[in-house]
Amino acid sequence: MGSLDTRNYVRWDTPGVEKVPPNEEEDINAVADQINLIQKTHWNKTRHCYSGTHARTHGIVKGKFIVSDDLPPHLKQTELFQKGGEYPVIARYSTEPGDPGLDVGPNSSTSRLRHEGLRVEGKKFPAPNGDKLPTQDIEFNSTPALDLADAKTTKEIIDLRIKYGGDPNELYKHLEQRNDTELQKARDQVRNTHLGSTRQYSQTAYRFGDYVVKYTLVPESETQKKMYEQTVRPEDGDDILHRWLQNFHKEHEAAYLFQVQFCENLDDQPVEYAGKVWDPQKYPFQTVAKTVFPPQESFDYERKAFWEDHLRVDPWLGLESFRPLGSSNRLRRVVYPRSSALRRKMNGRKEIHVKSIDEIPDGKANQSSARL
Repeated sequence: MGSLDTRNYVRWDTPGVEKVPPNEEEDINAVADQINLIQKTHWNKTRHCYSGTHARTHGIVKGKFIVSDDLPPHLKQTELFQKGGEYPVIARYSTEPGDPGLDVGPNSSTSRLRHEGLRVEGKKFPAPNGDKLPTQDIEFNSTPALDLADAKTTKEIIDLRIKYGGDPNELYKHLEQRNDTELQKARDQVRNTHLGSTRQYSQTAYRFGDYVVKYTLVPESETQKKMYEQTVRPEDGDDILHRWLQNFHKEHEAAYLFQVQFCENLDDQPVEYAGKVWDPQKYPFQTVAKTVFPPQESFDYERKAFWEDHLRVDPWLGLESFRPLGSSNRLRRVVYPRSSALRRKMNGRKEIHVKSIDEIPDGKANQSSARL
């Protein structure tokens, strides 16, 4: 396999890393319209507009993002990892659907993708949009491959979900006719266990200074690893995921390793198509940082309301040297702001780009339980 610091890693500006297909812009704009339609549909039910996906918040916690000072040269990439240090960080746990009331407990017909979004506070780094932002957004999901693997696939799949989302059997009939059936089913096969024990993946590729990577967030503490053995039971309520998370964060420190996986072979590790897993045996993950969250109230109402009313996690809100790559990320660059703009308009709120994690409320954190 060879030493990890001497392997032939693909540079981010290598010809062929990104190849924009014909009609992608039309597909991306169509997806933005689809997401807005989903948002309007839920607004008509609740008179509140949510994000198009990951609408159900299970917890939000503050902590530290710790970068080691003894990383080898190939890991000292981007302004975030060039020097050791500690950065304030905030994380939101959520589940995938755009319906915030969708059952994710034991009576749910399927498991749901779990999502974790990080916002790391640093210096004012140069960003892909030309601004200098004081924060870096990083987002994860609980499967290593992305079912919405490129803009064309995203348009097709969301169209099916809009048409047949209320009838899983009919939806699966149409998914069975696709070449990527197993990829599409994977989102419904996520193990229904504790959010704090779930490994999370970037799914898509990113520039990492000179190179190209995917990344992962790995639960580190023994308590978190043991929690993975616990799954949702029939007697648990449909708010079990956030109650588990709330009880854990009140009593324990949470720790996650932040690891990167380098691209070494574009044929075997495509950037444009996010539906293929990069084999971790051939292309190992390497630790570059650690996130630590001290014991705290994870379901603070004020913090939750501020996040949902004013913030969005967007990987394009960050470093140029941590630039999102590939079709799914180019889609996000258009869809996320469109979704956010509609949400703020319909809820009468303004989007806020905080300059410090401290601007996000701590609240009173005095709830003994969030279950009413």
